[in-house]
Amino acid sequence: MSATPPVSDSAPRMLIPDRNCWRVEEADRFRLLVDGDAFFHAVREAIINARHSLFIIGWDIDSELRLRPGGAGDGYPESLNALLHAAANQNPQLHIYVLSWDFSMLYAMEREWRPVFKLGWKAHRRIIFGMDGRHPLGGAHHQKIIVVDDALAFVGGMDLTRGRWDTSDHIPESPLRQDSHGTQYAPLHDVQAMFDGKAARAMGELVRERWRRATGRTISRRRASPRQPLDPWPDSYPPDIEKVHVGIARTEPAHAGRPGVQELLQFHLDAIAAARRSIYIESQYFTSNMVGQALIDRLGAGDAPQTVVVSRKAGSGWLEEANVSVLRARLHHRMMAADRGGHYRLFSAELPGANGQSLNIHSKLTIFDDDLLCVGSANLSNRSMSLDSECSIILESRGEPRVRQAIARMRNCLLAEHLGCPEARLAEAAPERLLETIDSLLGEGRTLAVLDPTVDATLDASIPPSAQLEPEQPLEPDALVRQFVPVEPAASKRKRYLAVGGLALFFIALTVIWKWTPLADYLEVNALTRLARGFSNLPSAPLVVMGGYVLAGLFSIPITILIVVTGVVFGATMGGLYALGGTLLSAIVTYWIGRWLGRDTVRKLAGTRINNMSKQIAKRGLVAMIILRLLPVAPFTLVNVIAGASQIKVKDYMLGTLIGMGPGIVITVIFAHNVASAMRDPSPESFAMVAGVAVALVVVSIVLQRVFMARDNKGAGKLRAAS
Repeated sequence: MSATPPVSDSAPRMLIPDRNCWRVEEADRFRLLVDGDAFFHAVREAIINARHSLFIIGWDIDSELRLRPGGAGDGYPESLNALLHAAANQNPQLHIYVLSWDFSMLYAMEREWRPVFKLGWKAHRRIIFGMDGRHPLGGAHHQKIIVVDDALAFVGGMDLTRGRWDTSDHIPESPLRQDSHGTQYAPLHDVQAMFDGKAARAMGELVRERWRRATGRTISRRRASPRQPLDPWPDSYPPDIEKVHVGIARTEPAHAGRPGVQELLQFHLDAIAAARRSIYIESQYFTSNMVGQALIDRLGAGDAPQTVVVSRKAGSGWLEEANVSVLRARLHHRMMAADRGGHYRLFSAELPGANGQSLNIHSKLTIFDDDLLCVGSANLSNRSMSLDSECSIILESRGEPRVRQAIARMRNCLLAEHLGCPEARLAEAAPERLLETIDSLLGEGRTLAVLDPTVDATLDASIPPSAQLEPEQPLEPDALVRQFVPVEPAASKRKRYLAVGGLALFFIALTVIWKWTPLADYLEVNALTRLARGFSNLPSAPLVVMGGYVLAGLFSIPITILIVVTGVVFGATMGGLYALGGTLLSAIVTYWIGRWLGRDTVRKLAGTRINNMSKQIAKRGLVAMIILRLLPVAPFTLVNVIAGASQIKVKDYMLGTLIGMGPGIVITVIFAHNVASAMRDPSPESFAMVAGVAVALVVVSIVLQRVFMARDNKGAGKLRAAS
């Protein structure tokens, strides 16, 4: 390392702290880890080398993840959870901190179940697990950071979770590309930066601040024993370059009195404006309005740079196709219209023998003129530029030829992987001839393919310019209602305002009654079960049950309690029918109450409660109702009233309620019935039946998810989170 020239401080600088980055620090070593196999292997070695502190910050973390699917052969346990326990046991000074996003239930099927997850981490007193839900409405914590001993850091697009591992060969049917449950997933491409020095130490400060905000606890920097050398750098991965300037850039939404941070957005705007020869982009999502407009402005200029975007061919689910895929297609067509000189191309990465399936581009990387390389968690999307917490690393050349050459090698390495050609074929290409070089290397099998995304006209017409699943700023409750609920005429508002006052007093009185009077006893499952069994054999029982559900909706009684009681008393089949019918009847009654009250009345009645809506929702129609039912955004009755005031069609409202709530109702009824049966007849067979039902329900959930996925691949779509 001593032979490496010192970092130059005299060359022109793009990175300016407090403008387009948080800090600029020196890294002694820097390596771009391409694809999950390299990243997971390097992380495993770093964990084993850790001596006093290890921070894992992620959108999602899977405790059962195998970092080396083919077997590590290093004498340590295979799963991530067991590996961390082994590392903590062998190093008494080592403290491990795991912080994951307190996720929306929209992603529950994609992630490890929280109770199992937390119990796994809590087994060791020096492995501390935390969930971070401190973000504004609609936001997510999307940073993917690992810091080892404040001496080594990983920043990029990959979490330590399922569905991320793959080799750079991306073999379509690789038997090693399976999650911890044995389910195979599609080939996936991603990148992660690994670096040390002062830049890694700065990342230690950043993750400690995240931990403090999430948990309220401060973690001091620990000192290792002088007998233990602090160099956790993995020997299997030598650096790409040494002694470089590294910028740390973030996105943080304004929240809890803290101002927003949009360093990543400003960096991309500055870098696009300064680019003269080439812009190379890999992005899972490509939808950002402001970044897109900056690219459009450059493409319309006389000195437009060669602009290459590599993204995935299609969305990975029905919500994604209904939102971000539409927005990407719109941005692409705007860029094509502005590109008069043939300087822009959008590509997907194709794989041989994949039956038409393209490589899933999950990376978030941009390279400008071989002078700047940015890699991290942030997509070129509205969310990543403003709403979600993000962190990216920027390697800046400052005009140094050795750094520019290293950045060019990294870009060529990525293009060679996608084109299925030797890296040497790209080494002689000038940045200003990037598109011509790519065109000359296009072929059959492993290659890049020109992508011209289109969407169904009906779907396109239904998606607003900035869909709520891809917003440009945190969702304000009043704005959310304005977008979700159309304006109504001013006539008869006075009467409705009087109704608001009366309803408010009514609901307050109900709260007092249910909480502080003996009537609260009647809301317990046992009490309601006894009541229901008293009339269960009557001919009028179905009508009584239906009426009970309607009354529950009118009196804000949690409807889940009634669903459980219905399953216990009436069994799986009739209980399921009663619960589903009662829920739909209650939903339509409270819907018409909302329709009568109208938009402005609902805003005054429920505006503060809408603040509790925890995650993203779409603007209107069937998709809106499915999301509202899937997300734990608000009480059942409140959602119904808001939907009625919104003038959503009854057909979309009821179908969305059925799709969103139907599976959950069936699952709850069946499980409640079998648990009750087991309690009445406690035998190994009855408890085995409960366990069997639980397993069956999980299988059904997975099958339902795959049904949606199959529908998506034929032209519908879904959001991620991200990640």
